[in-house]
Amino acid sequence: MLETASLIGLFFSAMLAASPIPMQSEVVFVALQTAGDVPVWQMIAVAGVGNTLGALITYGLGRGVTRWQDRKWFPATPAQMARAHRWFERWGLWLLLLSWAPGGDLVCLITGVLRISLWHFIPLVFIAKTGRYAVVAWLTAQAMGMAG
Repeated sequence: MLETASLIGLFFSAMLAASPIPMQSEVVFVALQTAGDVPVWQMIAVAGVGNTLGALITYGLGRGVTRWQDRKWFPATPAQMARAHRWFERWGLWLLLLSWAPGGDLVCLITGVLRISLWHFIPLVFIAKTGRYAVVAWLTAQAMGMAG
């Protein structure tokens, strides 16, 4: 029961951390790992899925912004948007592998604004987000080993 509740809490903290809501899921992750009640591989998987879903929320917000594209105050013309889309598809897709880093949520938002395919978005973001939690788990294990 405690294990399930812990994983649910981790899932939601990871999801919120990748959305526009300010949250630091790494704190929850490290606390759970140091408690030792949940297998680390489950924590990595749950946090990776939650963080990827949070990035999808940010992506969706970016897609929604484009409905105001015809307004005067919108920062880009249709020609600029088309050029940005072409550039991003050619060069910027790999930036999604940095979606785990500070500013990565902005990359997810821009990807939504440019309406980049979810077939590209989801795998790259999942690799990045899950990889970050694997590194956090490894660093935490190393720190726990030094303390113990």
